[in-house]
Amino acid sequence: MSTVRIPPVLRAVAGNQKQVAVAGETVAAVIEALVADYPGLRDQLLTPEGELNRFVNVYLNDEDIRYLGELATPVGERDTIVILPAMAGGGA
Repeated sequence: MSTVRIPPVLRAVAGNQKQVAVAGETVAAVIEALVADYPGLRDQLLTPEGELNRFVNVYLNDEDIRYLGELATPVGERDTIVILPAMAGGGA
């Protein structure tokens, strides 16, 4: 199983887990399995059509999946997926 790292902002809806082991052969399959285990993540991560929300960045072993195969990117058992919702704000 691959490891999915959960950012602090999403941990409350992921059982307060910092990381979880999730099975799946692609990033899409891993995310689907993740939201099946933690349904509160679905609206945070996915659109109603099942695509990643535009403000969610996903990295596979430190590489942005947008530059790989996006949701179709293959995932191995020793891979790590990091989910990072984009942050907004700031300004002076």
